[in-house]
Amino acid sequence: MSLTYAKCYDPTGARHGIPTFPWWLAPDGYATRRQLRARGLRPGGQQVQAQLMRRSRGRKSGVLVAYLYRIEHAKPVRPMTPGRAAALAKAMTARRICPECRTDAGYCIPTSLGMCVSCAYPEGAIAVGDAKARTIKIP
Repeated sequence: MSLTYAKCYDPTGARHGIPTFPWWLAPDGYATRRQLRARGLRPGGQQVQAQLMRRSRGRKSGVLVAYLYRIEHAKPVRPMTPGRAAALAKAMTARRICPECRTDAGYCIPTSLGMCVSCAYPEGAIAVGDAKARTIKIP
């Protein structure tokens, strides 16, 4: 057993507080949030039941962790109601409208700019195709 494997294998939870398994070695009956969503489920208020762990050189802590939930305790995803769909459509439309020129930019306004690209860079922006698609001309 390698040292890395030994640090990540704690099925009783004595070292890390919850059961910990090496990456790709989760026992049956557990799933991540993304895996639950693919099955049409959500955690449903349950606490994290276990975790997967592996070394990661890119992270400050040195480890990458994925939290696991019990599949049998998961609940179905709530269906999209007409009211929720309308609110989501309204929010997405608001993200596309430039606060400076009050036009539909045709894309979500970047939060880093706070306005459409044409308003942010008026001298470097050129229209490509239709009036909604805009790009920056880099010298």
